[in-house]
Amino acid sequence: MKPSTILAVPFKPVSALAQSLTCVLALTISQSALAHGDHKHGEAHEITDSDITVTTLAEGLVHPWGMAFLPNGDLLVTEREGGIQRLSKDGKLSGRLGNVPKVVAQNQGGMLDIAIDPDFASNNTIYFCYSKASEVEGKQGSSSSVAKAKLTDSGLENVDVIFSADSIVDNGFHFGCRLAFDAKKHLYITMGDRYKYMKEAQNTDNHFGKIVRINRDGSAVEDNPFTDGKAPEIFSYGHRNVQGVTIHPETGAVWAMEHGPKGGDEINILERGANYGWPVITYGVDYSGDIISDKTHMDGMKQPWVYWDPSIAPSGLTFYQGEMFKEWNGDVLVGSLKFTHLRRIKVEDGKPGEQFEYVRDNHARIRDVEVGPEGAIYLLTDAPNGKVLKLTK
Repeated sequence: MKPSTILAVPFKPVSALAQSLTCVLALTISQSALAHGDHKHGEAHEITDSDITVTTLAEGLVHPWGMAFLPNGDLLVTEREGGIQRLSKDGKLSGRLGNVPKVVAQNQGGMLDIAIDPDFASNNTIYFCYSKASEVEGKQGSSSSVAKAKLTDSGLENVDVIFSADSIVDNGFHFGCRLAFDAKKHLYITMGDRYKYMKEAQNTDNHFGKIVRINRDGSAVEDNPFTDGKAPEIFSYGHRNVQGVTIHPETGAVWAMEHGPKGGDEINILERGANYGWPVITYGVDYSGDIISDKTHMDGMKQPWVYWDPSIAPSGLTFYQGEMFKEWNGDVLVGSLKFTHLRRIKVEDGKPGEQFEYVRDNHARIRDVEVGPEGAIYLLTDAPNGKVLKLTK
């Protein structure tokens, strides 16, 4: 399936937008044309910002990065500089939990994503991904690592690092570090290419630019595709910096979203052992404008479900499922750091349809997005005074 190119344009009513895009329609697939919640005369009303109530549940969080709901409706939130806090249903923050491991809070690194065990109700176990100081054969740096721990009222107990990537680099870039459990209780962990090691994303003997799949004890899943190699945890490869991963609520497929360079952000539907091309194929160029690759397609390399050029700097990925915004059921929700909005991609017969932007007036970098148990949408804003926002209708 040929992916869709999304052009970033200023906000305008659809009628004016259509006129301004006349010269570029040949470059843009119509089913993925950018929209902003406006509706044409005579068509069903699309939800707009005027239909959405935005409530600040918490603030004062230092660059919040990941969140996960507990069965009782409380929310765990990570702070990139090293904290994990618990936000109660009545809007009270716990303060930073005790016994949280030290992180390397350098540039993009720190305490990143968080997830709860599929059997949390019986074992109170959580998992979190963070940049951990590491050393191998005298080589010092940091790597993406995942720990599990028992959550208590006072903090964490029995903290155990179950996985550390071998991509140990002395810089603070491209950690990936999103987490998701599938129906078989396998844990998917996204790994970045650590920026200057992009070519290693094609090497299946290490963890640079990979998505790994492990059991809850940290061991590689038995039917992973490269169990005979040096990195048996790998599930897919050829990724750049994956900052979104989620499970399709109906098919069970794993969907992942990654930052491209200058252009070429993309969402992929993962397949076991598949190569997603970075940096051999890409829809982007280097930040300097230099060409990384003149190829966007190659045999044996997967095409994205959708891509963005120019980049929107996406972070956080989920499907909407709920009654509050029932018109959106099955659609994709992503956060945009660069353009400071929540983006919805309408899914039509499994393909990307129109795209809509919300809460742009908040001017907040959206780092993560989750759907709460009551169907409300929760956002994290990436800032020194970061917030938890709740969207209701």
